[in-house]
Amino acid sequence: MSRKVYDAKGTVPSGPYSHAVDAGEFVYFSGQTAMNSPLGEKMKGDIQAQTKQCFTNLFEVLEAADLTPDDVVKVNVYLTDMNNFSAMNEVYKTQFSAPYPARTCVAVLALPLNADVEIEMIAKRR
Repeated sequence: MSRKVYDAKGTVPSGPYSHAVDAGEFVYFSGQTAMNSPLGEKMKGDIQAQTKQCFTNLFEVLEAADLTPDDVVKVNVYLTDMNNFSAMNEVYKTQFSAPYPARTCVAVLALPLNADVEIEMIAKRR
């Protein structure tokens, strides 16, 4: 079987993975951190800027898959510090419109590239 994958020019992979894999009706997006942008380590710092960059990266891949934020059905957010939840959520709520995708947010010990937030999602073709 050959996988159909999507990549975005403005998003840099940090390992041996595809940015998104097309599974027919659903497209599965790998987690993105702010450090997956060409700015890399310069994004370390403000959780709101990191969250916005995560979505910029994800939405570039979403566009490459010919999808929009309205096609997103599930989002997983990983934070290294739950004290950042409110600040992350302020940015998150501007990325989608109601009805919002289902979401999980969990705290993790650490993330790749020393990121403070990583976001992944699943989209469904109409």
